[in-house]
Amino acid sequence: MKQNVMLTIASLLSILLLTLHITDDIVRGISKAEPSNIALAVLVVLLYGTLVLAERRSGYVIMLLVGLFAAAMPVIHMRGAHYGEIAKSTGGFFFVWTLWALGGLGGFTFILSARGLWSLRRGQPR
Repeated sequence: MKQNVMLTIASLLSILLLTLHITDDIVRGISKAEPSNIALAVLVVLLYGTLVLAERRSGYVIMLLVGLFAAAMPVIHMRGAHYGEIAKSTGGFFFVWTLWALGGLGGFTFILSARGLWSLRRGQPR
C-alpha cells in the first residue's frame, strides 16, 4: 500500500477516534460541554487537510498535528488523578481502549506525515 494512502487512512481513523474520545470526555464531565464552534472549525480544518491537501506540505503539517494530538491523548489522560476510577467505571473499557488506539495510531500518523514532509524537503517524488 502506498505511504500516502496509509497516511490518509491513519489520519482519518485518528480523527474519528479523537472525536469519539472527546465526546466521551464531555459525557463524563472531564471536558466542558460548551456551545462553541471553535472545535467544529478545528475538525473541519483537520478533515480538509487530510482529504484535500493530502500530498501537499500544508496537508502533511495538518496530519502531523493530527498525529501529535492523538498520540498526546493517552499521555495527558493516564497521568490524571482519576484515571483508575474512570477505567473501572461503566464505559471504562471504551475510554481506555480509545486511549491505547489513539496513542498507537497517532504515533503512526505522526511518523508517516514526518516522512512525507521529509521527502518533500529532499525533493523526492511522492
